[in-house]
Amino acid sequence: MAQALQAHIAAFPKCYMDELCVTHSLSLFEWIEMAATLGVEGLEFYPGFFASFEQGYLEEVRRSLQRHHLQMPMLCASPDFTRPSAAERRAEVEQYKRLIDLTAFFEAPAPRTCRVLSGQRRPELTEDDGVAMVVECFEQVLPYATERGVILAMENHYKDNYWTHPEFAQHLPVFKRIVDAIASPWFGVNYDPSNALLAGEDPLTVLAAVKDRIVSMHASDRSLAPGSTIEDLRRQENSVGYATILRHGEIGTGLNDYPTIFRTLQSVGFRGWISIEDGMNGLDEIRRSAAFLRATIATVSPKQERGL
Repeated sequence: MAQALQAHIAAFPKCYMDELCVTHSLSLFEWIEMAATLGVEGLEFYPGFFASFEQGYLEEVRRSLQRHHLQMPMLCASPDFTRPSAAERRAEVEQYKRLIDLTAFFEAPAPRTCRVLSGQRRPELTEDDGVAMVVECFEQVLPYATERGVILAMENHYKDNYWTHPEFAQHLPVFKRIVDAIASPWFGVNYDPSNALLAGEDPLTVLAAVKDRIVSMHASDRSLAPGSTIEDLRRQENSVGYATILRHGEIGTGLNDYPTIFRTLQSVGFRGWISIEDGMNGLDEIRRSAAFLRATIATVSPKQERGL
């Protein structure tokens, strides 16, 4: 009999990024308390959520998670390994090592992952040079992550909220070149079906190409503002932050085929975390998304046969 899909549900506060990272009108402790009502098992953090990286502050954050029976198994890091100079890339490597330490600090049960990106798709960067830069940086941080029990999870990404240019490895051929160059159980893929849509690719095609390497997942449903097109999106890519015409929707109401996605993950023995990226219309949206994910996971998991 096929094994049940062993997935755990976390949440990421896409709706409160600026409040947590820019205006600081919402504290990380307030977000943890709010999230405790969502019916999820864990929270995915972003480095900008932290008011400090001092030991005392981090211990307070960890105690807050424990009080609310929540794990922190995923850190949504955004290293930029395509910076032009070798010195800049070395600085990114050292900074990313600190984020690996941060992931390990929260001591979530395995698999715990630290997202890794390629970097920005700067106009002057060739594909071959960019791939070489990224693979070199990944190889530099991988032993450090391995020692700390943290898996590097490369996302098929669109664009960090605070970047100017889109992701260098946004499209599947470049993404696959980098993924295939790293052979380690401490490296895998953070799959995001909505980001495949934004790249003009079929999410199920992307899934099929990397399914054996997936260690975590971002769950959302994405659409464009009414009257907008993919061509409009492309014209807004090279500006700071997300394009204004993007819409994050409640999971199960958009274009992504979650039953097929989950059956595929089940077929390869996925046992990781699925982090919800929505809530742009309030916390009730995240609650409904969590309920949808649990129900959909249950439908693809095999039922126990009754004994005769």
